[in-house]
Amino acid sequence: MAEIELPEPEELEEKKGKPFAKRVALTTAIFAVLLAITSLGGSNAMKEMLLAQQQASDQWAFYQAKVIREHLYRQQKERLEIDLLERQDTLKPDIKNRLEAYLKKLGGEEKRYNMEKKDIKKEAEKFEHERDINRAKDPYFDYAEVLLQIAIVMASISILATSRSMFIFALVAASLGAVLSFNGFLLLFRLPILH
Repeated sequence: MAEIELPEPEELEEKKGKPFAKRVALTTAIFAVLLAITSLGGSNAMKEMLLAQQQASDQWAFYQAKVIREHLYRQQKERLEIDLLERQDTLKPDIKNRLEAYLKKLGGEEKRYNMEKKDIKKEAEKFEHERDINRAKDPYFDYAEVLLQIAIVMASISILATSRSMFIFALVAASLGAVLSFNGFLLLFRLPILH
């Protein structure tokens, strides 16, 4: 009869731990990929938020310039109307016609600036809306990054300690992080504590 050599209990324990370590290492790599995607999403949300804020500010400055010009034309028009009323009887007909034509031109410019500022206001509000959306997305990415980093650390500890409970904790943290990251991209729900 052939002799069968039985492995030492330590060797069995070591071989038993290797598949666990491989699974955890592979899962940790997936966590790292999720973290990279989340980090990119957070960075893009922040850039888009800042860009939209800058564009909104530019549009509001342009809007203010149009309001000032409109106001100046209105003042000139009103002053000219008063002058025409005061001097109506003493003006020569050709001067009166020129002043009335100028008055009409001032009124047209006032209306033009009024219309232009409405379009600019819509554009500024569109940029503000885009800014607000990206501002709402950013905290989800931030908390997702934290949870994914915790998951990576806990998964590493679970390999060293061969602890399934640590690995389960890492899975839960990574799952929450993945959900928050996914929500950062799509904004499907809003958590009041993050706003």
